Amino acid sequence: MSDPKTSEYGISAPKIDSLIAAPTIHYLPELPKDLSIPIALIGAGGIAEYHLKSYRDAGLNVVAIVDRNKDKAEARCQEFFPNATAYTDYIALLERDDIVVIDVATHVDSRLEIVTACLRAGKHVLSQKPLVTDLDQADHLIQLAMDNKVLLAVNQNGRWAPHFSYMRNAIHSGIIGEVTSVDFSLQWDQTWIANISQYNEMKHMVLYDFSIHWFDILSAFLPGKKAQKVYATAINAAQQDYRPPSIASATISYPDALATLSLNAHTKLGERDITTIVGTKGTLRSQGPGLNDQPTIELYLEEGNSQENLKGSWFTNGFLGTMTELLCAIEQQRQPSNSAQNILPGLELCFAAIESAETDKVVTPGSIRKLISN
Repeated sequence: MSDPKTSEYGISAPKIDSLIAAPTIHYLPELPKDLSIPIALIGAGGIAEYHLKSYRDAGLNVVAIVDRNKDKAEARCQEFFPNATAYTDYIALLERDDIVVIDVATHVDSRLEIVTACLRAGKHVLSQKPLVTDLDQADHLIQLAMDNKVLLAVNQNGRWAPHFSYMRNAIHSGIIGEVTSVDFSLQWDQTWIANISQYNEMKHMVLYDFSIHWFDILSAFLPGKKAQKVYATAINAAQQDYRPPSIASATISYPDALATLSLNAHTKLGERDITTIVGTKGTLRSQGPGLNDQPTIELYLEEGNSQENLKGSWFTNGFLGTMTELLCAIEQQRQPSNSAQNILPGLELCFAAIESAETDKVVTPGSIRKLISN
């Protein structure tokens, strides 16, 4: 008679996991002791709404908003920070001694000039992502910040999405041991970009503008580990509604770990977003209908499994976390965890993936210094 715990193929049947109490993992954004640190925002476009709403709700102090369209800047002030001053020229901010931090939320085309001027003026900067399209420029900005004794952080807000922040801190606590694999599987409906030229003209919309978050969080999951190879591909789906490839994948190899991204941005029915991280001592998993809706973290350990109901969402926790991490770093006189230096591995992965998709070749991260096709 066969062992009831063993299948006919000799493979052990899965044991019935016992429930255990969820461990204490701190994943919510940390607030600075001083909420009154004066902040200015440059760029009052669509994404600025999420910046300003999270700052207002947390009690932060935005004193100025800049946009070339003054009506837009004034409208943002009125809606979120009525006492803030609206400007059309960011140079006016650099002349204000009271402003400590500048949030640069402009498009990448104008970002380098603005970030450079802010750093030279002795202002701490939170730059929108991606920081640059040329790693030599990143090196220059990092050195410029050091020379002017200020901090340069990047708005890689996915690091503070509740599920990613929980996973990141759980990994760093050692609870699942050494990470051996990270798998991202995303199917979502991005057909809303069909009539937006900014996205339709972006050759690798999925691998560049979207996946930069996943390349970055992967590097945050595996700090100190150097990726060796990247292979990526991107294709157009049948009958898709916009021009850039909507389906993409990437495989990233480390000496002792493997990561995969499977992406379909043309999923009109049945959207799903799943992240699974396997370690030598356990497994973490999060899933939901989208990146902003990941309500529960599952943790599987030898002693049993647990579930943690998460608070907040990517668009609330994420945009708050990038700014408050910079503010805390200023108070504590340290580098922020989202410093320009710290986000470089994610940029290297992104650049390598786009080069691989262009050439159909395996690419070494860091070998592509400048992004040409994006």
